[in-house]
Amino acid sequence: MQILETRVAPAWVDYNGHMNDAEYARVFSLAVETLMDHIGLDAAGRDRHRYTLYTLETHLCYRREAHEDQPLRVALTLLDRDAKRLHVFFEMQDAEGNLLATSEQMLMGVNRESSRPDAFPPAVAEAIAALPQAEPGAWPALAGRTIGIRR
Repeated sequence: MQILETRVAPAWVDYNGHMNDAEYARVFSLAVETLMDHIGLDAAGRDRHRYTLYTLETHLCYRREAHEDQPLRVALTLLDRDAKRLHVFFEMQDAEGNLLATSEQMLMGVNRESSRPDAFPPAVAEAIAALPQAEPGAWPALAGRTIGIRR
């Protein structure tokens, strides 16, 4: 599911002439915000439900360089979910469909009054249930990676 379209802003380009590594994380953060809007946790929804999402963990892989003003598309795959967590996988591509980066994330639903993890509000849970979810064993090839030096 395509979740975000943007372009590489001039301020995102570093001394190497391509998008700085931190800016890839920014784009994936924008994708999380777009996902939140999609499931009813936009600004009004966060206030109404007194609920938000926190990022617990992220694993970002850089595959290709992105350059100033280059169009970017981010697609979302929902890998798993439970009553208060989302395990998501984002793929960033250029206009030609080349994979630029991936970000695998664990998101936690949090009650804003208690600042504690809590189950998704019913309307949000319903919107999440409507998201396309990858079947077990049919995850994207780059999902579920670990960091380590292979010997």
